[in-house]
Amino acid sequence: MMYDPSEHRIRSFVTRAGRLSIAQARALETLGPQFMLPFAKAPLDFVETFGRSAPTILEIGFGMGDTTSHIARAMPEKDFIGVEVHTPGVGSLLKQIGEQGLTNLRLIQHDAVEVLTQMIPAGTLAGVHVFFPDPWHKARHNKRRLLQAPFVKLLAERLAPGGYLHCATDWQEYAEQMLEVLGQETALQNTADAYAPQPAYRPLTKFENRGLRLGHGVWDLVFTKKA
Repeated sequence: MMYDPSEHRIRSFVTRAGRLSIAQARALETLGPQFMLPFAKAPLDFVETFGRSAPTILEIGFGMGDTTSHIARAMPEKDFIGVEVHTPGVGSLLKQIGEQGLTNLRLIQHDAVEVLTQMIPAGTLAGVHVFFPDPWHKARHNKRRLLQAPFVKLLAERLAPGGYLHCATDWQEYAEQMLEVLGQETALQNTADAYAPQPAYRPLTKFENRGLRLGHGVWDLVFTKKA
């Protein structure tokens, strides 16, 4: 499968309408203009975007944003760009930005492949987070998985030397595929023999806690870009 910005490529997500709460809608209206970046076919200037020079980390598919806001709050010295296609999730994270007074976080509501291709200059990211992407667990849907070789190559190209890629999944078969695909990218190096210990900055989600109580596994993978 080749990844490109065209409308014909296989996408790793299905756009769902989702119910927007009153609070989420209000956050979109009041905070969206300040904290959302419109998709554009032009490279982002991170210094201009955040008003400072700082390590910038991209998160792909932040869901409802709880993990994203937690990490951004814990690391005020770093800047974060979150990419998510679903409107309720964007509204939820904007609400948290307002409630927590976060200034180091910007959101883009668009397809991550196009954002990476068009907006993120090569060699500029300090890190990339991909937490619990859709496993597309039916065999006939595996081709829709986000973590495929062309996409991993694109991520590696956008990382600065020494930058890191942190993926996490609670689906073992997907974890095994991630380990294989990431291990085959020559620009990346695994920080562990196989799966990494959960980094302290990634909080356990409520779904993860429930899964762990039921005996389900969670796999973290942390790779760095070779200098």
